[in-house]
Amino acid sequence: MSAGWFRRRFLPGGPLPAPRPPRPRASPVPYRRPRFLRGSGSGPGTADAPRRPDARPVRSPARGRALPWNAGYAEIINAEKSEFNEDQAACGQLCIRRCEFGAEEDQEWLALCSEEILTGHYWALFDGHGGPAAAILAANTLHSCLRRQLEAVVEGVVAARPPMHLSGHCVCASDPQFVEEKGIRAEDLVIGALESAFQECDEVIGRELEASGQVGGCTALVAVSLQGKLYVANAGDSRAILVRKDEVRPLSSEFTPETERQRIQQLAFVYPELLAGEFTRLEFPRRLKGDDLGQKVLFRDHHMRGWSYKCVEKSDLKYPLIHGQGRQVTVLDVDQLELQEEDVVVMATDGLWDVLSNEQVAQLVRSFLPGNREDPHRFSELAQMLIHSTQGKDDGPTEGQVSYDDISVFVIPLHNQGQRSDGH
Repeated sequence: MSAGWFRRRFLPGGPLPAPRPPRPRASPVPYRRPRFLRGSGSGPGTADAPRRPDARPVRSPARGRALPWNAGYAEIINAEKSEFNEDQAACGQLCIRRCEFGAEEDQEWLALCSEEILTGHYWALFDGHGGPAAAILAANTLHSCLRRQLEAVVEGVVAARPPMHLSGHCVCASDPQFVEEKGIRAEDLVIGALESAFQECDEVIGRELEASGQVGGCTALVAVSLQGKLYVANAGDSRAILVRKDEVRPLSSEFTPETERQRIQQLAFVYPELLAGEFTRLEFPRRLKGDDLGQKVLFRDHHMRGWSYKCVEKSDLKYPLIHGQGRQVTVLDVDQLELQEEDVVVMATDGLWDVLSNEQVAQLVRSFLPGNREDPHRFSELAQMLIHSTQGKDDGPTEGQVSYDDISVFVIPLHNQGQRSDGH
């Protein structure tokens, strides 16, 4: 029985109006460029500018706008690959507040005086796939996720060695205050916080895209300075390298296979019935006891190589599925480097690395910086030069090769950052 038959049979008037096509759902966030590009001199029509390789504009922050550590930044939109620039960038200061844990269930967050707040800095690049929506969401969300994750473990981060229990007290006489078996360090908590922030941000993006009927995803490359160390986290095919006078060191890897530990935990996460109610997929530094119930203790899950804290529940007392050591951590200890004035970290999306190798980027860095030491904007100018070097100029290092992709580049200087403001 058709709707038309029903109308002719029971309702007066003509045929039913044609059904309206469904309205396209609004994007969860409006398209925009990073805030630190405001006042850069390019108007909103940049996305519609001519897209010949030699005509695409390269944008950098306005000369009066300083980024953390006086870092440089530049970007260029793709050559008709998509309507908009699918890359996004973010940077700023991270202020991590100390959290006091009490016996009461309703615990209170305390804002302490400035010398007791852990601070650091944050630079991030996101390369959208299937549109810019996921990258914009990540640029507006990931730093908040990271701050929350760090605040949850900051007591362990500032300790000489992270205690098994976040209160710092022994549960029983046979339980050592510090975890020796796996050699867990403060930097492992930062790594765990980064991994958990990536996971949380991914879940937020998934919910927002689903609610708005959007599709797509993005890569993420993040550098965080905290307590004299630079942590680089990457998901996707962007890349970060350390360039020094006599060294080029990769700080990220585009393709990192999962360890067996993470593969097994992932399997248990997807198919919990395989645990038969007898095991827990979570890993702890040691087998938990009944006395640990309600305590905040170190743990890690399938998406983590670092560590975090959780409140022990009864299900956590089951036999652990994972035993033994399974950690491989790479962190740049800035305080231990004998830094020179031209030592920098270069972060860029894949459009740069499709054309330039690590060594070619290092060669350009070494040829540009020594002759421009008096220019306070030299790091943004260097970022612009790196992009121009991918545009097929005859005198460039790529011998006519052209990158038609979006490109975003951070150049982060390391010299004099030993006297940085990120302390506690």
